[in-house]
Amino acid sequence: MALLQHSLLLQHSLLLQHRPLHTDFSRTKTKSRGAMLKSRTAPLTVALFGLKEPPYKLDALEPFMTRRTLEFHWGKHHRGYVDNLNKQIEGNELEGFTLEELIKVTYNNGNPMPAFNNAAQVWNHDFFWECMEPEGGGDCTGMIQEFIERDFGSYNNFVEEFKQAATTQFGSGWAWLVVKDKKLAVEKSTNAVNPLIWGHIPLLTIDVWEHAYYIDYQNRRADYVSAFMDNLVSWDAVNARFGRAQAFVNLGEPIIPEL
Repeated sequence: MALLQHSLLLQHSLLLQHRPLHTDFSRTKTKSRGAMLKSRTAPLTVALFGLKEPPYKLDALEPFMTRRTLEFHWGKHHRGYVDNLNKQIEGNELEGFTLEELIKVTYNNGNPMPAFNNAAQVWNHDFFWECMEPEGGGDCTGMIQEFIERDFGSYNNFVEEFKQAATTQFGSGWAWLVVKDKKLAVEKSTNAVNPLIWGHIPLLTIDVWEHAYYIDYQNRRADYVSAFMDNLVSWDAVNARFGRAQAFVNLGEPIIPEL
């Protein structure tokens, strides 16, 4: 445990202090009396992770993302990540960490521990569902608009860069809009990897694993990405995350180049 705590301190970042609101703890258990006596601490309630529901009905995103896709993607794939993560951490030194802490600790400086993939995928999917809303998409609104125009030149430039990242990610992965070095940036990640491990603050993501779109779009990933940007993105969610990010990063400060 001491080793993991030391690793956590070393990897602690601004983002770890920024607690996303989507983490869900729905099942709890109390440590045994013997374990409590052994640790000489007060009774602890340790949380296992639950499957969080999307913030809309499963048919609310149709026709751009169908109920059948959500039933498989959320109801089977996401549920599987949650169940497998709980099996991997129950009763060992990883139990009791938040998802964000688990991701950082189990990434293990690029040598992932067995629980990393499931921990990251639970977090990624919780985050992804909140990136969408019925009748979403289209031009961005709110305070994020000013910074998109500042850092990408225009909204259209951002869309093209985001689509490029999403469509060119080879195999399974994700595309992200993040706060990086006091600027907005687009990046992509493979498999379960997400920007938390790089110390970046995620604002928006799209899942480009095949199970995210194959029922509705078959092999037409580009059509899925376009539908996401044009009809599904929740700019309200992006703006809420951006507002929280500004509490930790002063995005209005000028960027001074290194000499």
